[in-house]
Amino acid sequence: MKNAFLHGTLSETVYCAQPAGFEDTSRPDFVCRLNRSLYGLKQAPRAWNSRFASFLLQLGFVEAKTDTSLFVYRRGSEIAYLLLYVDDIVMTASSMDLRQRIIAALQREFSMKDLGELHHFLGM
Repeated sequence: MKNAFLHGTLSETVYCAQPAGFEDTSRPDFVCRLNRSLYGLKQAPRAWNSRFASFLLQLGFVEAKTDTSLFVYRRGSEIAYLLLYVDDIVMTASSMDLRQRIIAALQREFSMKDLGELHHFLGM
C-alpha cells in the first residue's frame, strides 16, 4: 500500500500548526484543521485500519474473531484470506480469478501495487 496513513479518515477534529513553508504571513497565529490523516498523528494508524477494514467489509470480507488483522471472504466454493500488517498485505485465494478481482477492487480504491508472489514478509 502506498502512503497508507494518508488514506485514513479522521473521526475527530484535529488541528495542527501551519506547516513550514506554507505559513500565512497575514495570519501567523492561525492553525490548520485536518480533513484527512497525516503521518505522525497518533490517530493515523487507527484511521487507516478503520478505513481499510470498512472497505473490505463492503467487498464481503469478514474480520476473523481470533485476529483483527485477518479477513476472510467466502462465497460458495470461493474463499480468500487477507492479512493486513500496517501497510503490507498478504492474500491468498482459491482461484486466480478471485485473487485478481480482489486486487482490482483494492487498486480502484487505494494507491497500491501488486508485488506478485510472496517471497519475503516481516523479515521472514
